[in-house]
Amino acid sequence: MLNAELRSKIDKLWTDFWTGGITNPFTVIEQITFLMFARMLDIKESNNERKFQQINQQYPNPIFKNNEQHFRWKSLKQISDPQKLLVTVRDEVFPHFKRAIQNGSTFSEYMKDAQLMIVKPSLLVMAVETIDALPLQKGDTKGDLYEYLLSKLQTSGIAGQFRTPRHIIQMMVELIDPKPKDRICDPACGTGGFLFESLLYINKKFTSPEFVETREDGSKFYPGDLLFDHNEHIQKELLTGFDFDATMLRIAAMNLMLHGIDNPQIHNQDSLSGRFIERFPKYAENSFNIILANPPFKGSLDAEDVEPSLIAKVKTKKTELLFNFLILRMLTLGGKAAVIVPDGVLFGASKAHVALREELIENNQLEAVISLPSGVFKPYAGVSTGILIFTKGGSTKNVWYYNVENDGFSLDDKRQPIKENDLPDVIEQYKKRDESKKIDRSAKSFFVSADEIRENKYDLSISRYKEIKYKELEYDKPEFIINKITSLENEINKDIAEIKELINNG
Repeated sequence: MLNAELRSKIDKLWTDFWTGGITNPFTVIEQITFLMFARMLDIKESNNERKFQQINQQYPNPIFKNNEQHFRWKSLKQISDPQKLLVTVRDEVFPHFKRAIQNGSTFSEYMKDAQLMIVKPSLLVMAVETIDALPLQKGDTKGDLYEYLLSKLQTSGIAGQFRTPRHIIQMMVELIDPKPKDRICDPACGTGGFLFESLLYINKKFTSPEFVETREDGSKFYPGDLLFDHNEHIQKELLTGFDFDATMLRIAAMNLMLHGIDNPQIHNQDSLSGRFIERFPKYAENSFNIILANPPFKGSLDAEDVEPSLIAKVKTKKTELLFNFLILRMLTLGGKAAVIVPDGVLFGASKAHVALREELIENNQLEAVISLPSGVFKPYAGVSTGILIFTKGGSTKNVWYYNVENDGFSLDDKRQPIKENDLPDVIEQYKKRDESKKIDRSAKSFFVSADEIRENKYDLSISRYKEIKYKELEYDKPEFIINKITSLENEINKDIAEIKELINNG
């Protein structure tokens, strides 16, 4: 959590961008990302220079050559002429980004089409001054800074994209319970929420109690001291993400970098396209033992753009179906996924809908269907959704259901915090679920057998199986009601007569 002073600085920077004519939230964060990246490069360069100076060796692979020192952050912030600063950043620094300044870094992949959208020199000066004052060298604080920036995203994206609420992501991550040796993927990662929440969860779980740091505001920081032996895997193999939106990817990559991943494996690629297998054959099949995702529900795709083996598996253009088949293909045998789907996936009657549900039941282990209330994604969308949790391979015996009625926030556009919150109970009940216990279909959670699901043509909607108990209401007999009305009428007439008498006597 950030203290009030840092939040105030971010709020002011955000306001400066808006008053400076940049009002698209994604563009604001993208431009701030570029400038933060420029400063972080300089910090990294300075650290490497000091390290090699201490051992009396020449720094072998500098990011900035001798004739490029004026591109460095420490030089940029010294430029007193606002117009000169703008020209230098726009015409020299950004082209330098595009030349892959970090050798072998995936972040350079997103910088190839980077553009400075700031046209007012005064705005750039204010942005440089603000970012220079941010504590980007503190591992815990810099991550919090970026998360606070991301919390300001209040508008829906295109193609069915919208941010998954943080508390829903956190619940899904805890249900899946990732470990340091896992390989975790989000094939439609957006701003990287599932990936960095997985990293935070692992850090928290593998931090010794004596190393937990309590900050000024009472929040906790978990440095993950027990993860040292897994550091190489965490840096290179733990987290992988794909998305076709370059702006999203820049944000996701910076998010992970600010949380300690030096070279994030975040790639600019539509996971459903034929090029995915061509570019990333090692990721396309049997590659990850955990997948967490909220794929876009944009409706239909051009069949020519979809990877042929997916179309061969299921003839559909619907992204919400294709992504689930893709996820099954990407999982290793025994690997587990938690995926947000629109309710239509659970009960749709088309051949493709039924084929997906049949695949999950007959050839995999569908463990849970968690029904979410329709207001969870407001103000972005009012769509009704659910979470599917499944393991690749085997077959399903019983499916655990949970009907979430409240998620800790009001279900209107305001999404104000409320006391009612089922999410902690979801986690608790999921972890201690027991198929042998008596089934009470009127409870929030219950089991349904695979045989019953087959009988219902693989319908997975919770309304198909949940029992609603109706309470019988008793009403007064008609004669009693009539007598009561007559009595009230007599009293009213008496009061009216008394008022008339008072008026006449007055």
